[in-house]
Amino acid sequence: MKLLESKKLGNQILKNSMVMAPMTRSRANLYGVVSDSTVLYYTQRTSAGLIISEAINISKQAIGSPLTPGIYNQEQINGWGKVTKAVHENGGIMYAQLWHTGRVGHSLVKNGEQPVAPSAIAIKGQQHFTMEGMKDYEIPRELTTEEVENIIQDYKQAAINAIEAGFDGVELHAAFGYLPNQFLAESANQRTDKYGGSNENRNRFVLEVMHEIVNAIGADKASVRLSPTSLYNNIVHQNPVEQFVLLINELNKMPLAYVHIMNVPFPADKFPQYPSNPLETFGKLSQHPVIANCGYNRESGEEELQKGIAKLISYGTLFLSNPDLPKRFELNCELNQPDRATMYGGQEKGYIDYPFLNQ
Repeated sequence: MKLLESKKLGNQILKNSMVMAPMTRSRANLYGVVSDSTVLYYTQRTSAGLIISEAINISKQAIGSPLTPGIYNQEQINGWGKVTKAVHENGGIMYAQLWHTGRVGHSLVKNGEQPVAPSAIAIKGQQHFTMEGMKDYEIPRELTTEEVENIIQDYKQAAINAIEAGFDGVELHAAFGYLPNQFLAESANQRTDKYGGSNENRNRFVLEVMHEIVNAIGADKASVRLSPTSLYNNIVHQNPVEQFVLLINELNKMPLAYVHIMNVPFPADKFPQYPSNPLETFGKLSQHPVIANCGYNRESGEEELQKGIAKLISYGTLFLSNPDLPKRFELNCELNQPDRATMYGGQEKGYIDYPFLNQ
């Protein structure tokens, strides 16, 4: 099986071609520090060729959801240091996913502070989870050009902090409607400065963040996650093929470890401008290894690798509920079913209690 073949990624040799995808678990404390349970959670899953952490807030401003971890102060860095130490001691390789939620947040989660975004455009038709229940999204405050430049530096510092915490590399979360994705999309970005207007300008934020991260932590340690066809969080691109071809070509000029592409399905009748298969459209243009993500199982993941565009497949829910997923794929045996009720919050149940095969 290609899924079980080792792969070179950046400066690392991965034991197989299966990646544990980043998944928000909301199990940090009120100060954004991860617990001993988090150490065990990731240690249990070191059979993955690569582990990508849950999304980690790069600053206090970046926080959008309650009980999500940060990496902007020493206590948070030390907490992640315990995770990476345990992962490495068990033969694992781990990247940190860097997160700024932008408008995907609520003042109730941000100590009364208004969410920020490229433009003052609220998310419609969805609600956000807060400690006081589900709430309608608020109109975010539009960032000044200087503030945008400061956030780019926050990403740089978070990358430096991640390396201090022992991570092998970092992934910029530029997908699924969070701040970098908001800059990419006309539906969220109607700026008239250098970060809005044209494809080049809307791409600028992601590219400048990536430049800063690469310059800060070195070659083959930085990566990016993209979702060219995801509509979640009110993200709509008018001409995604033209824009993302331009973006991928610019990313090709940087010494990245990989590009992580979410192959998100969409209603084709309503969005004829979207490519039917973003992995094929954009993945084949990438000069970096491509990780494919979104709904893959054992058979479809293997089939995707056989096509040759993706070098690795990332699994979210399947790794959440099956800590020994590679072994289960190898033996083609039954999988644990995920407990949907405990995915995005709770204690140890549905977190570190999923059984291994030998249990």
